[in-house]
Amino acid sequence: MPNPLQGAQFVLAAHRVDQLPADRGVEVAFAGRSNAGKSSALNALTGHRGLARTSKTPGRTQQMVAFSLPPVTLGEGRPPLEARLIDLPGYGYAKVPEALRAHWKQEIDAYLHRRESLRGVVLIADIRHPLKEFDRMMLDFCFHRGLACHVLLTKADKLSRNQAAQSLAALRKGFPDGMHATAQVFSSPDSLGVEEAREAVVRLLQG
Repeated sequence: MPNPLQGAQFVLAAHRVDQLPADRGVEVAFAGRSNAGKSSALNALTGHRGLARTSKTPGRTQQMVAFSLPPVTLGEGRPPLEARLIDLPGYGYAKVPEALRAHWKQEIDAYLHRRESLRGVVLIADIRHPLKEFDRMMLDFCFHRGLACHVLLTKADKLSRNQAAQSLAALRKGFPDGMHATAQVFSSPDSLGVEEAREAVVRLLQG
């Protein structure tokens, strides 16, 4: 099956929301804690190994990074829309100075509230651990704004299939009634769930 996210290209890295590309078309934001495997997931989904920087040192994404995608088609008779992925700063890395962490929190909050082209959030969470405060805050925000969210439970290769299934079921059970949320297990090294996740991203972009 062709990769609908193939052709993703780096556009710019922004320290503030007003430095991002023009707020038109559609975009999906990737959010998650610094050690959850967000960069690896982006690389796997786009089929571009070097698109998002990966490092053994978490917290390397210290800006909002915009990647362009091929235009998204919404349906017959409707013109294709400009499309993007936005990689939000990895959150929760202890060695980042407090002032920078406060800046990221403020800018992420501003992005989520003000960005009109935002169609959904892909939340990256390590399947081996319970959701952290930031993860729950992101889910809560999506719920109250009516924004769709797709959760990738990464590093599923570290658990047995049964353990991974139990973690996924527990997460889904905790979604509030009426929330536009989906979830899946995922592993970049094993290419587990990659096609499913690509399809989920396209659905978010299409709104």
